[in-house]
Amino acid sequence: MPSQVCSVTKQQQEQFQEEGYFVLPQVIPSDHLDLLRDVCDQLVVETDRMIDRGEWEELSGITHKGQRYFIEGAFAQKPELGRFLFSNTMAEICRSALGPTAYLFKNQFVVKCAKVGMNFSWHQDSAYVPEPHLPYLGCWCALDDVNEQNGTVYLLPWSRSGGPKFQEHFREEGSNDLVGYTGDDPGVPVIMEAGGIAVFSSATFHRSGANTTGAVRRVYLAGYSPEVMPMREGAARQAVPFLENGVSIAKRAS
Repeated sequence: MPSQVCSVTKQQQEQFQEEGYFVLPQVIPSDHLDLLRDVCDQLVVETDRMIDRGEWEELSGITHKGQRYFIEGAFAQKPELGRFLFSNTMAEICRSALGPTAYLFKNQFVVKCAKVGMNFSWHQDSAYVPEPHLPYLGCWCALDDVNEQNGTVYLLPWSRSGGPKFQEHFREEGSNDLVGYTGDDPGVPVIMEAGGIAVFSSATFHRSGANTTGAVRRVYLAGYSPEVMPMREGAARQAVPFLENGVSIAKRAS
């Protein structure tokens, strides 16, 4: 794994502006990757215990025990994640794709268990934020090698989806997923080793396939916004200051 800060090329920046995404292979340092994996495994165990006790409020019903997990707000529970979330690597990505101002908007672990046939339908992340807002940045961090067999993410370039405009979504019966695209374009599969990051706009359609392998597939999704996101139900959304005038002002956990 790399020990130096990643560098986003001009070509990758241009691809983000034109197509809504770019991919950085193996940019997460090994110590950060170990941290992310350890915390993910801890939170899955804790989530199972909460579900068993009837204490878990599933995220709109899209978490399914033993099949698929969406564990929101991990940083609030495990502040040591700040070492990765506010690292130089993430600062470089945010400056390159988002601009000089960035707030940590959301973070979640997404886990697909072994040999479980659950897909995640085509959607834009902004569909889960009903209030008017500026597009934000999603960093899809692979904690395991990802491929088409274990449920990697597929991205739909803006040139093939009609551009970066937000689309209406509907709630899919059974999975409870939000769906915004029902065309036949298969998208571009992200195939990379653990430690890679797929960077995409919240206006970029993406989906993921089923995990048909005998091993778990773990991902950490870190979301950064260029503004304090709109209010929801009378309470401010998460907005942890990260970049100001392109300089990190975040406090990392030790």
